[in-house]
Amino acid sequence: MKFDLRIKKLRDNAQMPTYGSEWAAGADMYAAIDEAVTIEPNETKFIPTGLAFEIPEGYAGFIYARSGLACKKGLAPANKVGVVDADYRGEVMVALHNHGKESQTVEAGERIAQMIIAPFITANFIFSDELDDTVRGAGGFGSTGRK
Repeated sequence: MKFDLRIKKLRDNAQMPTYGSEWAAGADMYAAIDEAVTIEPNETKFIPTGLAFEIPEGYAGFIYARSGLACKKGLAPANKVGVVDADYRGEVMVALHNHGKESQTVEAGERIAQMIIAPFITANFIFSDELDDTVRGAGGFGSTGRK
């Protein structure tokens, strides 16, 4: 499914998101910076995309790591998955964290993350004194693989 998504360019060097292939789920987002940015080990820096989005109601933009950048340079969003809400109209920034042991450099125009536009469901949260029983019950981390 495709639909038109309005984007406002906030910086002269901002680039339109692009899909790497016909069936790619995530659109590559680019660094809208004037000069290279170095990210030290265990450091996070906000990298601007220079773009604002008009995401439709009932959808959100989810910002994920690019596998090549994460595997080769150890750079990935600090919050693991960023969420761009439909009512947000500011610049989308990517909080890139260096998980590696060496300094890494982000170049102007480099692909820094990917965004997936997806629908979501909201809930009406209700307190209750009881919950329905299940086979799993209150079993936590790793409990479903035990016999």
